[in-house]
Amino acid sequence: MTTYTQNRACLVAGLSLLLLGVWVLHDFLDLLVWAVVLAISTWPLYQRLLSMSHIPHKETWVGLGLTILIAAVVFVPVGYGLCRLVTEGKNLAELFKAADVNGIPCPIWVENLPWIGADAKAYWLRELGSATATKNAIHWIDSGSVLYFTKDTANLLVQHFFGFLIILLTLLFVYQHGHKLGQNILESTYRLFGNKGHRYTLHANAAVRSTVNGMLVVGVGKGLLMGLGYAFAGLDNPAILGAVTGIFALIPFAAKIIFSACAIVLIAQGHPIEAASLFTYGMLLTMIADNYVRPALIGGAVKLPFLWTLLGIFGGMEAFGMLGLFLGPVLMAVLISIWRDWLHELKTA
Repeated sequence: MTTYTQNRACLVAGLSLLLLGVWVLHDFLDLLVWAVVLAISTWPLYQRLLSMSHIPHKETWVGLGLTILIAAVVFVPVGYGLCRLVTEGKNLAELFKAADVNGIPCPIWVENLPWIGADAKAYWLRELGSATATKNAIHWIDSGSVLYFTKDTANLLVQHFFGFLIILLTLLFVYQHGHKLGQNILESTYRLFGNKGHRYTLHANAAVRSTVNGMLVVGVGKGLLMGLGYAFAGLDNPAILGAVTGIFALIPFAAKIIFSACAIVLIAQGHPIEAASLFTYGMLLTMIADNYVRPALIGGAVKLPFLWTLLGIFGGMEAFGMLGLFLGPVLMAVLISIWRDWLHELKTA
């Protein structure tokens, strides 16, 4: 067998094994990518903690501590939200139990609605004010559907819980072996594509980090500014509302859910002018932050044109979901780099 034939056989066998491995791991690929994104974005912090530590096996202990910190950032708010959900579920069950006897009384805020308060109260009492009316209105709720919904929700929570555990385990592995993995990746890209491959890899790494930094800056900024808006509008707990808005602001346009709900509450309390002002303020802030500030922060770090950054963000989310928020700018950054190299070669040819 000639050397050429052996090389081709090795190439075919290697590609076959690669495709087989991808097929085996296809259900976990998105989790692995999430772990890599977290590792790249937190790598400077990990390096700083390593330089400050002088304990044996510091890569493992520092990586474990940082992984636990990331887990706490996710699990603590989610756990609190689930506890509140259980509490509200109990209150809702008690409300339905009382409604079977006396119906659901009209809330005060319905009576205080501007212009339509009296008609809204009359409609409420007619549709929900008695036990018979309440049973007719909520006849679509039965124990079977509630049971299936509860089981589906529990299965979804368990699935996401174990998925996040896989992300954390992969993240810890990357922390422990990140230096060697990074060197191997850079060496491989250099051998395959030369200096260009090395540069594209570093460019993709910078794009991921700039995307995370842009998300955090926009989230914190929008949370602070919306918190001031909530305070001026007269809402209770503006700091908490601002923090929740900042968390939702990590996803483009998701903060609209929070300030829109707050505007509805203001309308229900009889403050339509404050509600309209808060909604307009939130929409303007969201438009500026998501359409201008976020793309500028992401594109500026990797010298990516504004339009391509914006298209990368929204196109990535359309194609890959939340993961596309990172993959889209990375792909655009690498493609623009390839385009610039090609133009440079044409000019120098």
